[in-house]
Amino acid sequence: MGQPQHPLPAALPEAPTARHLGDLGRADERWRVFLETRAQGQTVAGRVHFVQGDLTRSSAWILLEWSEQDVLHRFNDFSAVELWRLLESLG
Repeated sequence: MGQPQHPLPAALPEAPTARHLGDLGRADERWRVFLETRAQGQTVAGRVHFVQGDLTRSSAWILLEWSEQDVLHRFNDFSAVELWRLLESLG
């Protein structure tokens, strides 16, 4: 996954606290990848948003860890291939 192309990308209206973590690209296709987190009791849940133009695909709350930093570490365990599979499963 590449580095963000814009220092301050526009926030997602449906997920204003989501952080842009980079871009996922293959051939002519490019998606911006965001991670959204929320407190869930004593844990933190996370979900992934993929944005291409006006199209947004969002996962369920698939990550559950003890802290926001732990959610970010778990997200970073995903390879580009796994992110593509997740994105394709949302289509």
